[in-house]
Amino acid sequence: MPQPIVQPVDIQKYQATQKQCTTDLLAVEEPLEIRLGYGPVHQRKVMQLSLTMRTPGHDFELAIGLLLAEGIIDSYQQVFQIKYCTSEDSHEISPNIVRVELQAGHCFDTNRLKRNLLANSSCGICGKASIEAIQMTACPALPKETIQINPAVLLSLPERLQEAQQVFGYTGGLHATALFEKEANILFAREDIGRHNSVDKVIGAALYKNLLPLHSQVMLVSGRAGFELIQKAVKAGVSVFCAIGAPSSLAVDTAKAFGLTLVGFLRNQQFNVYSGEWRIANKK
Repeated sequence: MPQPIVQPVDIQKYQATQKQCTTDLLAVEEPLEIRLGYGPVHQRKVMQLSLTMRTPGHDFELAIGLLLAEGIIDSYQQVFQIKYCTSEDSHEISPNIVRVELQAGHCFDTNRLKRNLLANSSCGICGKASIEAIQMTACPALPKETIQINPAVLLSLPERLQEAQQVFGYTGGLHATALFEKEANILFAREDIGRHNSVDKVIGAALYKNLLPLHSQVMLVSGRAGFELIQKAVKAGVSVFCAIGAPSSLAVDTAKAFGLTLVGFLRNQQFNVYSGEWRIANKK
């Protein structure tokens, strides 16, 4: 059920002291509740997994991308069905509520999930504990010999991402994530008001296509590289993660711990490599 992703609004635009009445386009921001159905066929249970603010579109990809990041699934075959469902105060299907039904035989640790969600919503969790939390989900270190990326390819990616940012071109107000093949061919590009949502959407799209693990692909985000984005990339098996902006210290520590190639400040025909430099083909 498609929803608008941009919304017109009347504004007064000033250029120096001259005022002009005109219309601007804003990125739509709506809540998305993600519910999880699980358990035996005759004893199904439902829990609210997440409530996030997002830009409508690719909601199912967002949902299964989040499930992968939280260690609930590791393949799309573990999902039975995804659908929009009714709200508690209405019998109508809501475009802001998604329910993911897991296969009846699929099990996961609900107690660990609740602890993870609590930790992710709190501040002050130490870096060491954050990295250990990923390791506890049986996420292995990335294989060292995956791909070799030519620096010229990396330098071409920001322009390709910008070309794929349709809504950003209208509003200037969205984050974007893209997944590339090593020759710079774009596989998926997704936009969202939340940088973590755009990553979940791209990973969800890859899950649909059974492309995981993403050892041979490159991920690029339009903003900075924080810990939560690196965590999601590691869970999806991404070998090379690039950001237009700066990485955080915990993002770098996590990348080093799992053997991820982390590139930051990829813009203006330059970039920094913070970890995994062996995947950058340095031709002298």
